[in-house]
Amino acid sequence: MEENKNRNFEESLVELENIIRELESGNVPLEEAIEKYTNAMNLVKICSDKLNAATDKVNKILTENNELKEFIVEE
Repeated sequence: MEENKNRNFEESLVELENIIRELESGNVPLEEAIEKYTNAMNLVKICSDKLNAATDKVNKILTENNELKEFIVEE
């Protein structure tokens, strides 16, 4: 799990896609499938956390004083 945290979003997503492909093939023994499923769920959490962090960054802009400020669209 610790090695997964050090991967970037794209690497985590590729690994997750590979695990899904393997599990969908139906050629994985039960114990290995459980292990892969657990790893996949950890990768989903990591990807979700990274996406949330990126969203937070995108929703902020720099003010004239170089301070981060929440970006709010006025209608």
